[in-house]
Amino acid sequence: MFIVKYRKIFFTLSVILIGLSFYGIFKFGFKESIDFKGGSITEIRYEGERPSKEIVDTEIRALDLGGFSVRPSGGDRFIIRTQELSEVNKNTLLNKLSNNGKEKITVERSNTIGPVAGSELRDKAMKAILVVILMIVFFVTFAFRKVSKPVSSWKYGLATVVALAHDIIIPVGVFVFLGHFYGTEMDLLFVTGLLAILGYSVHDSIVVFDRVRENLRLNMEDNKKEDFDKTVGASLTQTFGRSINTSLTIFITLLALYLFGGPTTKDFALLLIIGVVIGTYSSIFVASPLLVTFQQWQKTPLNKAN
Repeated sequence: MFIVKYRKIFFTLSVILIGLSFYGIFKFGFKESIDFKGGSITEIRYEGERPSKEIVDTEIRALDLGGFSVRPSGGDRFIIRTQELSEVNKNTLLNKLSNNGKEKITVERSNTIGPVAGSELRDKAMKAILVVILMIVFFVTFAFRKVSKPVSSWKYGLATVVALAHDIIIPVGVFVFLGHFYGTEMDLLFVTGLLAILGYSVHDSIVVFDRVRENLRLNMEDNKKEDFDKTVGASLTQTFGRSINTSLTIFITLLALYLFGGPTTKDFALLLIIGVVIGTYSSIFVASPLLVTFQQWQKTPLNKAN
């Protein structure tokens, strides 16, 4: 199949995307939400007509409270994230938003997260991602433990690790750029999205791997000596339609959620859309072709590998 034959082109594209992602991460850094860096979150509901977001932005900026974000919620609410507010600053903010009492507002939610709690949440989020990746690798290695020729079972796990790293780094890089240019923040819902991407990505990769394993078994039973790259290519051909159709169905659902869903789920839906596209790409154009590359490295020295 052309995917295996021209795998270096697809590897190069992935390397470029990963390189751009790392550039954004080191150049701009992460724009963390209150969930990780601490601060105050206030949700207010207007009894009458809700003012525009631009007006609210201008009013809060005039208070000089530091960095903040305003997000519409429903048709009558705003969710406002700021640095940790004292009682005096909180009352000043509410007074400003109510236009000095001329507009009736109701505080639906008012929470404060300290920097220590935010740091703890960040550490737990990182640990959750690492644990998921390790458990996936162990599962893949165990599931393919009987596959030893021409590629060992642990190399299926290694290919999975590369694909998972690919599927995490690129969406994170996209959101780093969105955070720098558009103020998009990374919160706990963002971490939930990354975990969902990991699950989807490994599911798609395992389907292709399982077909490779099945074709290897059939070749052995029929005493058929077929080159490994042809076996992988045939497996990709057999599962290509299934992968694309499944991803397309999920993509359409997420696109509808992004276009017609509420503001609170917009970034989450965007992250999953990016993850589905990148995960589908990696399972077809990265993970399986990597098996062929590993097999080629076994046959020839690294500097002569195809």
